[in-house]
Amino acid sequence: MDQQDQVAAFLADHEMEAPLPYRLLDLASEVGELAKEATTSTDYGTDPGAIEIADDEIGDALFALLSVAEAADVDADDALQQSLAKYERRIEETGEAGSGA
Repeated sequence: MDQQDQVAAFLADHEMEAPLPYRLLDLASEVGELAKEATTSTDYGTDPGAIEIADDEIGDALFALLSVAEAADVDADDALQQSLAKYERRIEETGEAGSGA
């Protein structure tokens, strides 16, 4: 069972299904919690070497992202492979992974 299947089973077992817009809001909230930890642990960016982010907070964001993928009927593994291929093409073409936009 892959991670997306685990999340889907957990959501179903605990009757936690929700529409995609709610899943997206939850994802934004979880990413915001990561940003809050980064902000506070680095004293608002003045000490970047002091950054601390709890493993479970990354897990919460991953859970939320996989819940988004499930609600959107997107295979997260396929989406990741597409993204990696896109970055590889950009690196080959421009020398950088960013879109430059």
